[in-house]
Amino acid sequence: MIRSISSNWALNALQIVVLMFLTPFTLRTLGAEQNGVWVTVVSLTGVLRLLVLGVPMASVKSIAQARGRKDIAGVNRAISTCLAITLGMGVVALALGWAQLEAFEHGYLDGALAEGLSPEQREAAQVAFVLAASQVAAAFVLRLPYGILEAHEDFTLRNGIMALELLARAGLTVALLPRSPDLSTLAWILVATMVLEFALAWIAIACRHAGVRFSLANFDRSLVRGILSFSVFAMLLNVGTLLAFRCDALVIGHWLDAEATTQFDLGNKFFEPMAGFVIGIGAVVMPTATRLKSSGKLEDLRPVLLRWTRISFLLVLAIGTFLMLLGPEFLTLWVGSEHAGPAGSVLRVLMTSFLVYLPIRGVSLPILMGLGQPVKPAVGLLVMGAINVALSIALIGPFELIGVALGTALPNIAFSLFVASLACRELGVPAREFLSYGFGRPLLGALPAVALVLGYKQLVTIDTWWKLVAGGVLCTATLGVVWVYFVLRDDPWITLPGPLAPRGGRS
Repeated sequence: MIRSISSNWALNALQIVVLMFLTPFTLRTLGAEQNGVWVTVVSLTGVLRLLVLGVPMASVKSIAQARGRKDIAGVNRAISTCLAITLGMGVVALALGWAQLEAFEHGYLDGALAEGLSPEQREAAQVAFVLAASQVAAAFVLRLPYGILEAHEDFTLRNGIMALELLARAGLTVALLPRSPDLSTLAWILVATMVLEFALAWIAIACRHAGVRFSLANFDRSLVRGILSFSVFAMLLNVGTLLAFRCDALVIGHWLDAEATTQFDLGNKFFEPMAGFVIGIGAVVMPTATRLKSSGKLEDLRPVLLRWTRISFLLVLAIGTFLMLLGPEFLTLWVGSEHAGPAGSVLRVLMTSFLVYLPIRGVSLPILMGLGQPVKPAVGLLVMGAINVALSIALIGPFELIGVALGTALPNIAFSLFVASLACRELGVPAREFLSYGFGRPLLGALPAVALVLGYKQLVTIDTWWKLVAGGVLCTATLGVVWVYFVLRDDPWITLPGPLAPRGGRS
């Protein structure tokens, strides 16, 4: 597990580095108005991803089952069947994307969102929308090779390809966007790098896994029902996630303006990279849960739940402590003081909920999915997303961006507690033990770092990167020392190296 998770984390770290560089570069090059419209384009076309249902997750499961039987013909039947399903869904998504274009033009481009755009920029936004919708529809098929690699547990290879795509996208953005600073350029870059990604992934599969075929020739109608039945609950998870985290930009773009959309996006910018770290754990935890249940070793999942929940929370808390304490200063230096105030407030509200949501999303939820218990979490996430949208609409009038942030944060926390209780009940872990071990002691261990950084801010005006880095080092070093000697020193489930190894602990 450690090697696969470490590979996932390395990719997430690269994503954060690229994000740190590209966000201010794109914002400066496009301006707040065009950037806000781009956020809306991505959010609106992202709705089309729901049409893939849960086929990507189901493809991993079906291919992995055939691979476990050493049935290469079964692997190819699963691939062909998933390919046929995603082709059909991609065509439907493309048709709906064209239908969405009119809603985008009249609902957003004719409203406050596009008031600052020139006629040429409006036209480029329309082209960008068409390209983005086409890219989403094509991705149904073109990202299927990743399912093949995950089913073969080739996480390192998969992550290497994704890293190359990320670097290519960053390079093309730097090279092309200043020459043509409009939204259609960003959209063309997405299309080009997706095609590159598919080509690299398929070449890697052809070289590494002889006999695997990417074609419709082995389509097996008998597999369709099983794939789609598993996909339904994964789809509900996707719907809930989209409602919870993708619709905020649509609400803001409709009721406020492009600048407000940009400010909220900046405050929420670190959610996906942080989610990537914990989902990197979940991608390995889920098949582990399936394997342990199949082999009758369900009791071995108890330490998996406790250990990785604590690790996930420590990881999220380390990043979250820095952002909550130094987030506005970071945003000022990163994208400018004109965005730091509103975005910093949004960041702090959202981060409070992410401290709870992300560790549960990364460990408890995948364990339940691996145990074949997707119904309640899927429905819970769907309800959470619906409440998120309703609260955001209700609160945006009186509280503007903070209202939308609260509309996201409160359902996040409620959903997290619900899923954690399900996982604890399924594995026979007392809720008090889960909360105390996973969250209580790490939170106590973070208090010295909070006190020191607040004192540092009283003594130093953080107006340069060096002063910000110094505050970050102070925060991280304090957390590290306290966590090693107070949180992890005699941990029963996590073994530290060398002289720090816990007495009587287990790895």
